[in-house]
Amino acid sequence: MSMKSMKLVMSDPQQQPKIMAKVPSEVRAPPRTRCPLCTELFLAPKILPCLHTFCLPCLEQLEPFSVLGFQGDCSSDSSSDRSCLLRDLPQPLLSILCPVCDTEVDLPPGGIQELTTDYLALNEVLLETLQAQGHGVVCDLCVDGEAAKRCHTCKANLCHFCSQAHRRQRKTASHAVVDMEDLKGYNRIGKPILCLSHPSEELKLFCERCDRPVCRDCVVDKHRQHPYDFTSNVIHKHGDSMRELLKSTQQQVGALEEALHQVEGVGSTIRSHVEAVAAEIHAFADGYIQAIEEHRDRLLKQLDDLKVQKENLLHLQKAQLEQLLLDMRTGVEFTEHLLTNGSDLEILITKRVVASRLKRLIRVDYSVHPGGDDGIQFSPQEKAGQYHGYEVFGAVLNKAVDPAKCILQGEDLHHARQNQSASFTLLCNDALGEQMGRGGEFVKVTLVHKDKKDCAIKPAICDNGDGTYHVSYTPEVLGTYIVCVSVKGQHVQGSPFTLTVKNKFRKHQGVFHCCTFCSSGGQKAARCACGGTMPGGFQGCGHGHKGHPGSPHWSCCGRFVKHSECPGGPLGKTLQRSLLRTVAL
Repeated sequence: MSMKSMKLVMSDPQQQPKIMAKVPSEVRAPPRTRCPLCTELFLAPKILPCLHTFCLPCLEQLEPFSVLGFQGDCSSDSSSDRSCLLRDLPQPLLSILCPVCDTEVDLPPGGIQELTTDYLALNEVLLETLQAQGHGVVCDLCVDGEAAKRCHTCKANLCHFCSQAHRRQRKTASHAVVDMEDLKGYNRIGKPILCLSHPSEELKLFCERCDRPVCRDCVVDKHRQHPYDFTSNVIHKHGDSMRELLKSTQQQVGALEEALHQVEGVGSTIRSHVEAVAAEIHAFADGYIQAIEEHRDRLLKQLDDLKVQKENLLHLQKAQLEQLLLDMRTGVEFTEHLLTNGSDLEILITKRVVASRLKRLIRVDYSVHPGGDDGIQFSPQEKAGQYHGYEVFGAVLNKAVDPAKCILQGEDLHHARQNQSASFTLLCNDALGEQMGRGGEFVKVTLVHKDKKDCAIKPAICDNGDGTYHVSYTPEVLGTYIVCVSVKGQHVQGSPFTLTVKNKFRKHQGVFHCCTFCSSGGQKAARCACGGTMPGGFQGCGHGHKGHPGSPHWSCCGRFVKHSECPGGPLGKTLQRSLLRTVAL
């Protein structure tokens, strides 16, 4: 089990606050002397395992990211092996999120206080403080006065009073003491690093076993019999080890920079390609828009031409009808005047010419229906060819459906079977009887039981898009139904009509044979619904014997048609067993 999975096992979701301080993007890279959180000079700077430094007070204000568990006593029987393993492992109890890189870092068992102190940052803070006007560096001895001197030997900042006392003492009289103002040109001012366990002792030794700096008191106490040496003697070995790690890391940095450069290059290529594709899309869309606009203009012109054509046709028909009406009125008025006011001789003299004129007017062929109709429609799904290489849709249709010319077709128009799917087809035609060739009409079909008005069948209507409509239904109740089929609210040809629903199609339970003797293999007990028998105890029919129908037939009912429905044999249930036996044979 990995350390990370162990942490997840020990964590308690109820004890995992997720609130974390986040460093704003504008302060992500502060100077080395200032805390990224408070942006002030470092105060007791601590280094997180991710190598980001923060003030100790700032870190103490952060909420823990996860609770990783607590070290327990595994001596009791109730403790699990997993908790024992976690007790023995030197893993932290808490973790926090780094406010800079968002990395989850584990805290030492002692908490934030045991994090490594960034002494290099402290030195830089001291240098920056000296550079400032009125630096305010306090004395390291009295901690009250402002430091004015610095002892290079003791590496301590001294006020005027402590500096004079420092020089008067025999032990420190020979130490090199300089003014604080003279230190502004320095790039490093070292201070003694004291042992945390022995605050009066300076860390000058290094324990090889524990891999940490120690003081003189440590080597005779906790680090007794551990191999150790002066820090000046071991720095070369450990410095070389860190340089090797640095070299390997720098190589990884170079590889990562190269990978990042490649990623940025691919990103730049993607952006360029996206821009090129966007230009193609714009060009395509512009061309398509132009093609659609031209197609629109042609459709509007076609519609206007169609309007003029229909109006001219109606105008011509109107003029012809007006002239015919005028001629008829003239003939009617003249004849009525003649018959009313004329003498017998005058009527007889004028009879021939009047009769000839009226007969000619009566024989004039004219239509009482308008020569043009309003059957103009727009079909957006209709293919209209290509314009400038673009496929366009939409056409002006001049044909109108005539319900009286629509035809119903199909074997299931008047007969259907219970609980079996049935269907028929509606063909939509125009006034000339020609098929429409397109769909989109409003078709309504109702199937209502003749005797049970609350019993109806809900049909499914499928528009085939070519002027035909497939109507399917499944009746559940036997009886006669009234079927109504309408287009645009008007009944089609043959509507309404009756539909008879019969029982479900009954399959034959016997065999279609020439005779029982042949189909049963000569068994005497096999019988046939035709009623024929044979001498010698044969209960079934045979060729040329009594009762044989003379042609192939079904053994279960005696019918002669092979593909037919079985009505049930006349022998009834008494022959069922022997018939089934014949079927099996």
